Amino acid sequence: MRNSTWFSWLEHFRGISGLTDKAFQKLFLEAVDSAFSSLGESARQSIYFHLENKYNIAKEEIPYRIEDFENGLEKIFGEGNRFLEVLIMRKLYEKMGSEGNILKWDESRQFRFVDYVKAAERYFSQKKKEN
Repeated sequence: MRNSTWFSWLEHFRGISGLTDKAFQKLFLEAVDSAFSSLGESARQSIYFHLENKYNIAKEEIPYRIEDFENGLEKIFGEGNRFLEVLIMRKLYEKMGSEGNILKWDESRQFRFVDYVKAAERYFSQKKKEN
């Protein structure tokens, strides 16, 4: 698959906020948890606490409310949320077993976190069909 296909998926999924593939939802939530855990257990618990208590986003709801999740992280971390989003995407791609630059976070592109997550889900679903 070429990067041009990857970016066409990003354009196709712009604005869609919930994940539909159950296996991908699980992988995504594991990636989020892994990214938060890499900051330390206290930080992980604190992030989940703030997401749930300030923004009404329970951990289990994150795959269904990606835009709200993205907005919550931005409100908690400000511009620093970008670091966490990249970390989540790296963890997700590790879990997906992606190779090369197919799903690489491209800082020069103006796509939102939600767009990358939806494109990753599409890629994951396509790979499942091929296997």
